[in-house]
Amino acid sequence: MAPNAYILSAGVVVLSYACTATSWNFMGGFTGYISLGHAAYFGLGAYGTGIIIRELELPSFVAWALAGVVVAIITVPIGIAALRVRGASFVIVSISFVLILLLVFQGWGSFTGGSNGLVVPRPFPDLMRPEHHRVFFYLFAALLAVMLVLWWAIDRSRFGIGLKAIREDEDKAEALGIPTRNYKLVAYVVSATLTGLAGGMYALWFGDLDPIFQFSILLGSYMVLMALLGGIRNLFGPLVGAVIVGVALEVFKLEFGDTQFHLVATGLLLGLVVLFMPDGIIPAVQAGLRRLGPQSSSIREMTASELAERNAAAGINGDSVFSGGLAAREQSPD
Repeated sequence: MAPNAYILSAGVVVLSYACTATSWNFMGGFTGYISLGHAAYFGLGAYGTGIIIRELELPSFVAWALAGVVVAIITVPIGIAALRVRGASFVIVSISFVLILLLVFQGWGSFTGGSNGLVVPRPFPDLMRPEHHRVFFYLFAALLAVMLVLWWAIDRSRFGIGLKAIREDEDKAEALGIPTRNYKLVAYVVSATLTGLAGGMYALWFGDLDPIFQFSILLGSYMVLMALLGGIRNLFGPLVGAVIVGVALEVFKLEFGDTQFHLVATGLLLGLVVLFMPDGIIPAVQAGLRRLGPQSSSIREMTASELAERNAAAGINGDSVFSGGLAAREQSPD
């Protein structure tokens, strides 16, 4: 229904943001570990898809799935090392990994294309550009739907309860017998693999890969911003954040061209969210609706006449209730 191809392509970009923010939320939302380096897995998924197509000459979507497996395998040793630390140390480790990959993929020109980038063959070469955008709009929507269903299932599972216990107090969760190390590693691998699949889908759609963009800390920051903006504890929080941030970025780029104003606006938006809506837009709106609705009292108010009428309807004599309660009190050892 888009009036032109640009609007449709912008919709694909917003959906790709929604996929990356939702995949990030499998780690950040469930465990509370904030990673600014998830762009590493986005880039690995994108480049992995393109390199597998080039080297093994596999069909596009077979290469895409295989790249997701490769990302999962790579993530296991990285996760074991990174999850030994918490808090700010974990953030630094995640940033270090994405910077290392940026240098590797820029310098290894014979294999990755280096600074010249990598061209990924289009999976539907016979389609015109608008139809190409339309097909990938639905493909990204399908990938997002799978992520949301998986997040919903984990949220209601025993595994999800364990992850949320880690988020609230990891030491107490471990003292209660939750295998925190294994739980965190599984969440990390799932989050990274889904991020890699989103990156691979982006590579098949866009076609031209640049290591500076694919392994950008700014892209990882966008994932965090979108999830925080919508609400990391809510199923649709990252989706809401992606729609707001994605549309805003497109508007800023149209209005201000190649200037860096969109970075300033992004920083201001992140600051406002942390200050005034630390739990995100969805929880803030829900709390506002509850305040506007009828307020329930924690103390049940009932007059003596209402109590007598209720007891009479139940066939209870007030004096017998009083005397029975008094007798029970006298027989109590306290």
